[in-house]
Order: sequence, then structure tokens, then C-alpha cells
Amino acid sequence: MSSGIKVFAPASTSNLACGFDSLGIALEKPGDNIIFRKTDSKGLKITKIIGADRKLPTDIHQNTAGVAAMALLKHVDMENIGIDMEIHKNMPSGSGLGSSAASATAAVLGINTILNLGLTKRELLPFAVQGEMVASGSIHADNIAPSLLGGMIFIRDNQSLDIYKLPYIPGIYLAMVYPNITIMTKEARAILSPTITLKQHIQQAANLAAFVLATYTSDIDLLSKSIQDVIIEPQRAGLIPHFYAVKEAALNQGALGCSISGAGPSLFALCSNSLIADEVAIAMKKTFENHNIQASSFVSPINHEGAIII
Repeated sequence: MSSGIKVFAPASTSNLACGFDSLGIALEKPGDNIIFRKTDSKGLKITKIIGADRKLPTDIHQNTAGVAAMALLKHVDMENIGIDMEIHKNMPSGSGLGSSAASATAAVLGINTILNLGLTKRELLPFAVQGEMVASGSIHADNIAPSLLGGMIFIRDNQSLDIYKLPYIPGIYLAMVYPNITIMTKEARAILSPTITLKQHIQQAANLAAFVLATYTSDIDLLSKSIQDVIIEPQRAGLIPHFYAVKEAALNQGALGCSISGAGPSLFALCSNSLIADEVAIAMKKTFENHNIQASSFVSPINHEGAIII
């Protein structure tokens, strides 16, 4: 057995209020690690999953990392090569922090590296997305793309993976809070109405356009105005106890905007600097705890590198 390699893939926050399945940001922390080792045996195996908050499957056809890795191995006609994966989970499943995406992302980067396939990160995206489908039941790259590529991502089309990195606005930090409840992505997507009104479409499209424009002009005021969700947030807010109280606490402490991170239950708040982000994170956590819900919070800059070999 070889000494192997270790890959880190960061957490991410997606949707960002106005960009359902279209916007995502890579976080500096937390993230998943996967150790890869070549073996003399036949086929891909998941030997261990360490740190998971619930029992995750080691079957490569049911695990997000396994599905993503196998998709890539089949593409290069190397599915019988012996590789062991040891997965270290450093964030909870069903948290809204892109846990499944981080595992899928780490899987494809690790396979690409240990086999010297020479594919670019963008060329690895389709295989990582196949792994994410296990968790969400649909094709969307708003967690996969930032976790793999880093930065702030805009997705014009998920089917063709037409993906763009948005410019960096200096000083932006994210305050994140994770209440001690679980919302699985498939369940959170299942409650969404398949139809919206014309008025909702107009407002949401305008907010998304404003968000993208704000990144190109570094217009903090416009960015703040754009962080509104008139479609998804009202439908999912009821899944998160005291959501609106926590959101109000974030805004009162100076957050530019606050909404549900991915499918929830985590909330994100964009902030114009780290000092405000610290205060916002404390306020959000305290609000949950004042309502007898245990929560953890942290502050992160935007991770511009994405998944890496460590």
C-alpha cells in the first residue's frame, strides 16, 4: 500500500438569498478531508468514515464521495484500479454548509491527483456533481463549484455547468450560525412550490442582477439591497425555529444581509468586515440559545482557493 495523499475541500454557503441554485461562496473553514491510498486489491473502497454526526454509507454507490470518484474512474476506464478512501467529516450532514458537496469535491480532486490524470478543476466539475445528486436528488452545482474552485460563484445553467467566478469584494466576511437541528436537502427541496408569480420572478431576477452587478462595481450598498429572497426563504423559514428573530438580530448588528444557507438550518450573514462579522455571529448564536436551541457560530472570509492537496 502506498503512503497516499490527503485532500481538503471547504464548506460552502449557497443560494445567498437571491440566487437559488445559482450562487455560492466557498468558506475558509470547516471542510472535509479525504486520504487516498493505492492498493494491490481491485476497485475503489471507502475504508473509514471518521467524524460523521450520523451513520454514513461506506458503499461507494451510495456515498457522495464514492459516486463522484467512481464517475471519474469510469470516465477514464480505470474503475478496477485499487484505491482506498478514508473520509474525515468535519461538519454535520444536513447543516446547509455543503457537507456532501465537500466530500464529492475532495473525491474527484484526490482521484485526479493520485492517478496523475491531469484534469483541470473545471473538467472535474461534472463528476463531482454526480456525487452531489446522491444527497440532493437533483443537479445543482452551487455548493460543488465553490468548494472545488473557490471564491464566489455564479451559475448561469446547472445542466451545462456554465459557471463563472464573480469578482472579489475586498473585506467581505461571512458570519455563520448552525442550530442543532437537521434539515436534509432532499426534504427541503421537496416542500418548494413548482410555480411562482410574475411579481416574484421580477423581484427575484432584479435582486440577482443587482448582486452580480455589485460584485463587479464593489458597491456594498447595492450588495446589501440585493440580499433578499421573495421565493425560497418564505417557504423554508418555517423549518428553522425562530428564523426571523435570528435574521433580525444579524441585521441589527450591521450585517449587509442574512438568509438561509443552502437548504438550512444554518444561516449566513454577509458583513463588510471581520469585526462586524464577529458581532453578528455572536448575536445570531445568542438568539437561538435564548429560545433554548443550542447553536454554534463562526466567522469566515471567502476562500479563494477551493479544494487543495495538503
